[in-house]
Amino acid sequence: MKTNRPKHIKPLRPEGLPADLRQQIKEARGKRGWAQRELGARVGLPQPHISAIESGEIVPRFDTLLDLVRVLNQDLILVPRSLVPAVQSLIRAQNDPEGSEERSLYAADDEEPGAKKKGRDEF
Repeated sequence: MKTNRPKHIKPLRPEGLPADLRQQIKEARGKRGWAQRELGARVGLPQPHISAIESGEIVPRFDTLLDLVRVLNQDLILVPRSLVPAVQSLIRAQNDPEGSEERSLYAADDEEPGAKKKGRDEF
């Protein structure tokens, strides 16, 4: 298929899935104790295909990627780029509930989170 695109403009086809997405797929598979063969069987792909996706050798079709993440009890969402840091922060807080203890906005830096404050008249 011939396009009228100038030669200096390259298509935006990715070389592979982003490394962090591939890592999340591997981690989700590992949490379930599944080998690549097991994941492949659940989505109807051979083990070498799963290996190639996880290593970044091939880019799966969008519907295949959706099948993979949904079988792993995950989902893909579109987030405006300006909100990505906020979403990542929420995900980190969800994954580490102890490390995300609320702290007063005006708490002193040396004050322990959750520590009881003494009133002005208490000694």
